[in-house]
Amino acid sequence: MKVLYDTILKAKYTGRPNRFVVTLDLNGESVLAHLPNPGRMWELLFTGVTMYIVPHDKPDAKTKYRVVGIERDGVVIMLDTNYSNDVAQHLIENKLIPGWEEWRVVRREYTVKLHGTSSRFDLLLTNDKGEEFLLEVKSCTLFSKTGAMFPDAITERGRKHLLHLKELQNEGYHTGVLFLVQWDKAQWFLPDYHTDLEFAKTFKEVATSLDWKAVAVAWDDTFTMPTVTHECSYPSSILDTEAHDSGVYVMVMHLDHDLDLEIGSKGMMHFKAGYYMYVGSAKANLTKRIERHKRKRKKMHWHLDYFRGHCEMIAGLPIRTSLDDAECTLADAVRGVAEWDVPKFGSSDCDCKSHLFGMTENPIHNKKFMDVVEDYRMNKLDALVK
Repeated sequence: MKVLYDTILKAKYTGRPNRFVVTLDLNGESVLAHLPNPGRMWELLFTGVTMYIVPHDKPDAKTKYRVVGIERDGVVIMLDTNYSNDVAQHLIENKLIPGWEEWRVVRREYTVKLHGTSSRFDLLLTNDKGEEFLLEVKSCTLFSKTGAMFPDAITERGRKHLLHLKELQNEGYHTGVLFLVQWDKAQWFLPDYHTDLEFAKTFKEVATSLDWKAVAVAWDDTFTMPTVTHECSYPSSILDTEAHDSGVYVMVMHLDHDLDLEIGSKGMMHFKAGYYMYVGSAKANLTKRIERHKRKRKKMHWHLDYFRGHCEMIAGLPIRTSLDDAECTLADAVRGVAEWDVPKFGSSDCDCKSHLFGMTENPIHNKKFMDVVEDYRMNKLDALVK
């Protein structure tokens, strides 16, 4: 079996200055490492987790090391997207993809022209009949206990790519996508309609036309070519009930100073410096509601509108769900991981103690908080998977 790297080192994650660089503790020394996967990976990047790095193979590189993997719950996960095509080719040529045993790779980075537009595909496959198969390869690093979703950030380019694959299919080409799910515990796969609803809608539209698969692969700390543990199921019925622009959300904000502020009819309220999590809901137009909360200038309506003008917006986390009681149960779950709350803020029309909660650490980097988000976005779907 092919080993991808000669020298692999273990280090502890300490921070991420930008999308492509992480800071690490390597045997007590603080080092920088290039991160080839630009995804958000909020569910993986927590202080102290083990990352796998290799010495950078480019002498003029800005960092001495390059990240190749990370651990989640003791399981090794591949992060180096530079090798996605190599992995896909290995799995296809060794007939490890269920249902694709007839195909073999004949070319990499294959370009097709259609209606004056050129498109490049990761792999060109063929079979004994001389048929051709245009294949795109995607690495999936967004997981829950038993599920996987893609993408972990909005990708308009990815959505258009799906439409182009469908167009080529209509022109007589055989096209598809291979999702390499880097988590062998994943049993099911869905487009991430929480993060990118438009991508999910497009995926649902084209999925029956394309030859696509999501396979769970297993790695070890030698980063030898992985095995396929199984093909993930596609519970498409969940998209029918859940993938709509409605549900609940958490707005994550930062207040850098203590603040006494008048909140509408509630009067003066005190907010201490720290990070805040506001839980709300929208029966329709969830995306617009979140975008409204992100703006500072607006007509004062909700309690959050008064507070928003004094803090920095970190993120808006939509959770699209058909559950009627999700807002209050989510608020209770967030309260369970928070350090304090602002009494009766945002909860005038329910029995909750509050819908605004605080902590000293950025919640996006707090595993307990992100576990709550994962629970509501993905783990609760396990009961719906058939």
